[in-house]
Amino acid sequence: MAKLTSTDRGTRSDPDSFAGGYFRNAVYRHWDPHDIDLASDREALLEYEDEFTGEEFDMLRLGVARFGGGEEAVTEDLMPLGLALEGTDAQMFLTTQLYEEAKHTRFFDRYWEEVLDPVAEELGLEPADPTDERYLNDDYVAMFDAVEDAMAALLDDQSPETQTRAYSHYHIVAESVLAQTAYYSLQSAFGETGDDAVITRSREEMPTLPGLVDGIAKIRSDEGRHVGFGMHEVRRLVQEEGVDEAVVRGTLTELMPHVAGIFTDIEGPVDHGAIVEYARDKLTRRLDIITDADGEVPPVEELVAIEGADRGAAD
Repeated sequence: MAKLTSTDRGTRSDPDSFAGGYFRNAVYRHWDPHDIDLASDREALLEYEDEFTGEEFDMLRLGVARFGGGEEAVTEDLMPLGLALEGTDAQMFLTTQLYEEAKHTRFFDRYWEEVLDPVAEELGLEPADPTDERYLNDDYVAMFDAVEDAMAALLDDQSPETQTRAYSHYHIVAESVLAQTAYYSLQSAFGETGDDAVITRSREEMPTLPGLVDGIAKIRSDEGRHVGFGMHEVRRLVQEEGVDEAVVRGTLTELMPHVAGIFTDIEGPVDHGAIVEYARDKLTRRLDIITDADGEVPPVEELVAIEGADRGAAD
């Protein structure tokens, strides 16, 4: 570790740098998972008891269990990246991402504790734990094991190729494709507005869950910033450090079957074909930005502009 008196360790941050701007955006758009009102969600689920059956309620529990488990996993997996990052600003941004992943984990735990458990008890349904193995299919486990392995590899090797694999696993596939697709489908299913192509029944037949939708909007906004940072770094490694783009494409080819497999056992009012199409479109656009010499990562303000996600100092 460099001494505190070292003059070449990059101790001063630059708020106008790429990572410095991302850090400022994260601070500006702070939110607290305990500020989200969940009471209306409990009422809505009980009101729609006849239309939203016990089987579909368990599908909602499955979704929340996977979201929460995924956020917990990526919170734990991200830490090795700190060894590979250079510069104060990038390290500062990483602290905000770790903090935000932890907040996302807490939101889903709170949703389970304050909404799903009480509703299940009221409806006379079997209690469940979000870590129950029945909620985690083989592709889900394989996906997050692969992300963990790619990040852990940085503990021994911080080469550009290893960094590229880690970013591709974590930021491009897990966050940009899998998480953003899953959150988008849940917002469409349980929000007052959304993509009607994603749902298989009318909105009048579905409970509106404002607390869940509010939390997901804020999480998607955070992850837009995380994905932007990851795309910027992968693009830099490919375009400036000479990493073969086949490293990125190979990672995506390896992981996309797991992404598709995570959705195969989710039944209910969601169209699998529309979800897969949305994921493919996300992947294609991310890959074009990374591999095209003239491509550009969208401004961070655009990446975090998710409907319903305005908060913090902007409120």
